[in-house]
Amino acid sequence: MRERADYDVAIVGYGPVGELAAIMLARRGHRVAVIERWASVYPLPRAVVYDDEIARVFEQEGLLEDVRDITDPVPDHYEWRNRHGQALLKIDWSVVGPTGRQVANFFSQPELQAVLDRHARAKDGVDLHLGWQLEDLHQDAESVTLDLRRGSTDAGRWELTDETRRMTARYVIGADGANSVVRRRLGIENEDLGFNFDWLICDVQAHEQREWRPMNWQLCDPARPTTIVSGGPGRRRWEFMRLPGESIPELNTDETAWRLLEPWGRTPANTTLERHAVYTFQARWAKEWRKGRVLLAGDAAHLMPPFAGQGMCGGLRDVSNLVWKLDLVLRNQAAEALLDTYGGERSPHVQSYIHLSMALGQVICVLDEDAAAARDARMIAGGADPAKVLPAGPPPKLGPGALSDHPLAGTSMTQGRVAVDGRVGLLDELLPSGFVMLARDETRVRQLADVAGGADAALDLRILAVGAPQVDVDGHYRAFFDEHGVDYVVLRPDNYVYGLTSGPDAGRALLDGLVRDLRLVHAPAAA
Repeated sequence: MRERADYDVAIVGYGPVGELAAIMLARRGHRVAVIERWASVYPLPRAVVYDDEIARVFEQEGLLEDVRDITDPVPDHYEWRNRHGQALLKIDWSVVGPTGRQVANFFSQPELQAVLDRHARAKDGVDLHLGWQLEDLHQDAESVTLDLRRGSTDAGRWELTDETRRMTARYVIGADGANSVVRRRLGIENEDLGFNFDWLICDVQAHEQREWRPMNWQLCDPARPTTIVSGGPGRRRWEFMRLPGESIPELNTDETAWRLLEPWGRTPANTTLERHAVYTFQARWAKEWRKGRVLLAGDAAHLMPPFAGQGMCGGLRDVSNLVWKLDLVLRNQAAEALLDTYGGERSPHVQSYIHLSMALGQVICVLDEDAAAARDARMIAGGADPAKVLPAGPPPKLGPGALSDHPLAGTSMTQGRVAVDGRVGLLDELLPSGFVMLARDETRVRQLADVAGGADAALDLRILAVGAPQVDVDGHYRAFFDEHGVDYVVLRPDNYVYGLTSGPDAGRALLDGLVRDLRLVHAPAAA
């Protein structure tokens, strides 16, 4: 047998997706290499929003308090207006979502990456190989060999040098963006829906302090579709759609940026233009998410238009799904076949958001006057209600994988306040992340213990009588059990429902099914 690989996991790409993956894997005791062509955190804004599910992940990884310090919560609706100021669509982003966190939170990506980078560097087992580009990779039955080449900016631009390095890892995560070298080396093709629109992105800092209302909105004007949103505390973002006859080079200049910002009251006298860049908004996903010991995540696996604010969120959900599975496999608790469930679960889920983002894009990316008038009439008649003016579709749900056959399996679990061990808070705040079975009451817990079997002993699983009145502070879980007519619900470490059932015999069978679907082969082992 070959000598032990240099690392358990090598992560190619050190954006938010790669950073979170490194933090999560290291916290679980694994040796991690991070490979990134840039020698320092990329300094310019890109992603700007995370949702309540991602806040939940940040909480579980001990990141949320620091992330909140660089976050701008949303105080009002996300509005879509026509050129006359009439509301076409209003989505309430000021509310607390089903996970117990606010549904929309804005930030500047360099600030978020600085927070994640600080936490990654504080973890034992994380080695950062910054300023190194992946040249090639090869894999066999036991590991992946990665060939790297150092880059340099000594000449004022990024160039490759002659210095090379080779390392091995048991697994590789390709989180290296839309133009992923990992994906190209694997020969993985994309499913492309043909949604292609060019937009000029302008990120600015206003010199004055002011309140922007609405904080986030879309101007659906066929003369120039425009997005106006927060860029994080103290920042704003304008996005201007490229019109017919405009070339990308002429659009992507300081002069054009200031010309388009001037009608909004933004000039060099009162505003700093941090950057401008033309992006082609696309809708696509990888046809394969895993080849052997190499897996894709984030923009390397999928791209979507930005109108739902789900691009980065999708990548962080990828990591949340993948890491606990890798953890089980790396500890030799689960067969490697568990990793086959990653793409099968994540691809349908992210496709739901891609189709939603496209539907929103088809609202604003309208340049024809007659089509815009028809759109306005339809959406105004619908009262700007998302349920009436947007295409109906099922809520996002994981595809087939490590899940039971219950209809709610693969959905994100709602969350309420509980009292546990003398403390009151959201469930995630009080319990360590892992497998959890929530029971209606203590009687159901005792009944489950009386049933022969020991499937739960094969997992580090906690059983909690969360619906008991003394635990369920606001009655959230009692209402959930009543609504669905169940006594037990099993949650995975990524906060998705594995399955639900009633009765102790069925509860024990549900746990046995969990062990089977996780491909467990050994009892838990210490890191």
